[in-house]
Amino acid sequence: MRLTLVLFLLLNSAFVNAQAISTSKPWTFWWWMGSAVNKKDITSQLEYFKKSGLGGVHIIPIYEVKGYESQSVPFLTPQWLDLVQYTVREGMRLGLGVDLTTGTGWPFGGPNVSQELGAKNMTVKNNEIIVQPTKQKVKRAAPGGEGLVLDPFHATAMSHYLTRFDSAFADRKDLPRSMYNDSYEAYGANWTDDFLQEFKKRRGYDLDKNLTLLTDSTTKAVPDLVRIDYHQTLSELLLERYAKPWTDWSTKHGFLTRYQAHGSPGNLLDIYDAADIPETESFGTSRFSIPGLRIDPDYSIDQFGTPNPLAMKFASSAAHFSGKKLVSSETGTWLANHFKVSLSQVKPQVDELFTAGINHIFYHGSTYSPAQEQFPGWLFYASTNFGPTSHFAEHFSLLNQYVQRCQELLQNSKSDNDVLVYFPIHDLWATKAKSSGNVHLLEVHHVDRWLLDLPFGKLAQRLWKMGFGFDYVSDLQLTRLKMDVNGNLTSGNAAYKSLIIPASSYMPEGTLKELQRLASAGAKIIFQDHFPEKATGYSLDTERQNSFLAELAKLKKKKTVRVSADFEKALMATGALRESFADEELTFIRKKTQDNKRLYFVANLADHFKEGWIKVSIAGAFEKLDALDQNGSWKPVPQNGSAIYLKLLPGQSCFLRELAKNAGTKQHNIADNEFEIKGNWNLKFLKGRPSIPNSANIDELKTWTSLPDSAVYFSGTARYEIHFDCPDNLLKSGFKILDLGDVREVAVAKLNGKPIGTAWSIPFQLAISEQLKSKDNVLEIEVTNLSANYMRLRDTQKPDWKKFHDINIVDITYKKFDATKWESMPSGLLGPVKILFH
Repeated sequence: MRLTLVLFLLLNSAFVNAQAISTSKPWTFWWWMGSAVNKKDITSQLEYFKKSGLGGVHIIPIYEVKGYESQSVPFLTPQWLDLVQYTVREGMRLGLGVDLTTGTGWPFGGPNVSQELGAKNMTVKNNEIIVQPTKQKVKRAAPGGEGLVLDPFHATAMSHYLTRFDSAFADRKDLPRSMYNDSYEAYGANWTDDFLQEFKKRRGYDLDKNLTLLTDSTTKAVPDLVRIDYHQTLSELLLERYAKPWTDWSTKHGFLTRYQAHGSPGNLLDIYDAADIPETESFGTSRFSIPGLRIDPDYSIDQFGTPNPLAMKFASSAAHFSGKKLVSSETGTWLANHFKVSLSQVKPQVDELFTAGINHIFYHGSTYSPAQEQFPGWLFYASTNFGPTSHFAEHFSLLNQYVQRCQELLQNSKSDNDVLVYFPIHDLWATKAKSSGNVHLLEVHHVDRWLLDLPFGKLAQRLWKMGFGFDYVSDLQLTRLKMDVNGNLTSGNAAYKSLIIPASSYMPEGTLKELQRLASAGAKIIFQDHFPEKATGYSLDTERQNSFLAELAKLKKKKTVRVSADFEKALMATGALRESFADEELTFIRKKTQDNKRLYFVANLADHFKEGWIKVSIAGAFEKLDALDQNGSWKPVPQNGSAIYLKLLPGQSCFLRELAKNAGTKQHNIADNEFEIKGNWNLKFLKGRPSIPNSANIDELKTWTSLPDSAVYFSGTARYEIHFDCPDNLLKSGFKILDLGDVREVAVAKLNGKPIGTAWSIPFQLAISEQLKSKDNVLEIEVTNLSANYMRLRDTQKPDWKKFHDINIVDITYKKFDATKWESMPSGLLGPVKILFH
């Protein structure tokens, strides 16, 4: 019995590891360039990650570094596996987890993928099917990982691909926590060898005899049905032959799975649902109207799109629906150009992810770089640099502490969304395939192209803006819904008040049957505007179509089924709650704690609300937590009936938690006075590169790049010091806030020799608890800027750091990186500096 237990633990070491590491802390992608890594530097960088407050790393081997080819370690060789095992063991020693991509670069493929098993593309010419290999190879492959990408629809391609990993991981006990599958866009596939046979078996007719309908771009219903059938077959093959075999293999070997379903032509909800940890992606920068928040002017919406919470909700919906604790995100990809990302730009993107239901942040990312490499070290072309050479490395832990405090609460509570929104993917396939060829990819970048302009997307946008909590549900997921004694739709640990069907034209027969089952059990079902008009499936004869309409007529007669154009009224009649946070343009997610109390995370990502009374959907007392507060103290919120008084400036966020009993306070502090600190500032440069500029005395706060010497190229830290006297009303105030105005980029403040705190996010404000003096107060503010200005000089003098194979290093427009063309970026304390008080 003892021996059996030992063997079980060894075989399930990934599970054991998962229990010993922290998922509440953020993790990071960790690029191994050429896998030219050594144990000493692995330990050094893991120790930096630990010190910075990270919870784990995700190893992704990629292309080589020029001059280091001889040190590269080929993928999956015994030496490479030893390095991974060493990393896992060091991670366990430090309390860090390790995840691993099941491959190198992006997407799955490599030397054991033959032409037969490689991705294929189909086109129709002269009413004939022309099939050709895409010849797509693994992008950014590491040594030993080069080769064709696999056919994601092939019957045996995935199982054959994984045999390489079977032999590699055999007899290895120190294994990563999780395997990872990146998004699908790079496959470029839309066909497989037995597609025609599978199509006929599943759809009931021959596709090759109906090619004119497949390629017909008219608005007629018959071609739509063929396109739907084609996409439906691709979607089923992708789930059955790619997603499930990979997740089943990972589970069998003791790994968890992190899965990016987006970019695929399948139903995202079903594919995300196959994973232990569904993962979305935050690529680029959102257009928040937060005053002072910068957006890189080089970033192109047309080229990349913008992150969108409604796309993120596909991953979180799958997690909520199936009761999965974790849902993750690739975070910070191309947030801004290299050397230009500030911590204050990262926080709003993270807050947006939290409100969309994400609770397991993965920064994108950090690059392994040998200790002897000069600044800026090794960098990956598409990443925000979260590694030790980042300009915010000294203050990185502050962001991570914030994320950890948030994720501890978000991971240990369950979703409290009231509404399920049916995802009518068949309408999408019918509509969008006309303009995009014979396959349509559901990617997270340009969601306007497949999500926002459809009735489903328009409904989701209205629900979001009106303050309803909702998740999406697929046709396949509907089969798992049950009804509880309270009349709620349940799945996993989620309970929903109602199901809404967006205005749509097509619906599968099986979905209609599931709706009948649920309605018969008392489910509240709302059809927006109208009922669907036609069953999917070109092979449906007139008799079956008439049968569909007859069954639909029966559904219409169910007492709990209704059609409504006023879905807000209809939803509220089912008991769904509408939160008035949305009326103030505040973004939120509502959850329930383990003791069944309401928990809100609220973020102000706009420039509309500052403070005021807000009605909460349930009457009761609440307490508030500012997750930036390192002391983590909950404070009662002023209450007046069902309204609470909330102060939340643009850029700020907080948690609100339901109290067991009324806190009894109706008081609130409003900073209705301000005192601007003016005078002579002594500016002294403390540390940085390329050299230390001379000190200066300034009577006006402005960018230090306007100073002489090398300040225009300086990257580092400078201290501002000023002496000031206090007016009497400020001295008597018990509520004081130091407002630093515009800070570029992080400010550490002291008042009369005592630390106040560090301001790294918008608004740059710090609470003052120290006693002010009437005369000669001393305020010291140390400000650290970005590295962009220095790189303008570095690229002129020593551009030799750009020495990477493949794509090397490019800018945010995917052109050759050249910082010499940049304008200098404002740096330092720009102010105005004020004390706000009451």
